[in-house]
Amino acid sequence: MHFPDPVISVAIEARTKADLDRLGESLQKLSDEDPSFRAHLNEETAQTIGHGQYGHVKIDLGPAKAGAGLVFDNAISGGVIPKEFIPFVEKGIKGAMTRGILAGFPITDCSVRLVDGSYHDVDSSGPAFEVAGSIAFQQAAEQAGVAVLEPMMRVEVETPEEYLGDVIHDINQRRGRVLDIGQRANIRIVTAEVPLAAMFGYATDLRSKTQGRADHTMQFSHYAALPQTIQEDIVARQRGYR
Repeated sequence: MHFPDPVISVAIEARTKADLDRLGESLQKLSDEDPSFRAHLNEETAQTIGHGQYGHVKIDLGPAKAGAGLVFDNAISGGVIPKEFIPFVEKGIKGAMTRGILAGFPITDCSVRLVDGSYHDVDSSGPAFEVAGSIAFQQAAEQAGVAVLEPMMRVEVETPEEYLGDVIHDINQRRGRVLDIGQRANIRIVTAEVPLAAMFGYATDLRSKTQGRADHTMQFSHYAALPQTIQEDIVARQRGYR
């Protein structure tokens, strides 16, 4: 059977030598009856401890290429963290990325380098280092600064010359950015990047503005950071502030 690791530790001391002997017998009985109960003697303080949770890591955090996910690099040397705990650190970081920093949005494409840490002979465990990895990532991400991303679409519009101004104005109204304006025969071709969130209903609006004479194609381009004001509003609504 699997028993969870203890999450609370308490130090106890015997008043007399006779009490110390009885204490040892009592602790043994508790251990026999409760498999999750653990005890050890702290040599520095001569105190008997209930088992704790100790995990300590230091990481360097940076961006990774789009689509890379988590790029984890173990740079630990000299055994400052036993190798059996390293996978738990990575697991904790992945969990923190999934939960996210801003209103629960997951974090993508990060490069994490595990550079230092420490452990305790008794109190360290895999779950302890999983928690340490998660906390380290959250703190590093908050210090580095994170942004909510949105999908950007590459849009190409074919329109008669007389509607060119209306098409460009509409793209600008949708937080779009015109990349190029070309021409094919008597048709003008507008190439732009526009947030996907602003493109719903675009086909109907485009036909309406051009009397049905314009057409467009759209495909995913990349992710880009939301404008700060929109990000703050989305995060606030996700957190229930509004």
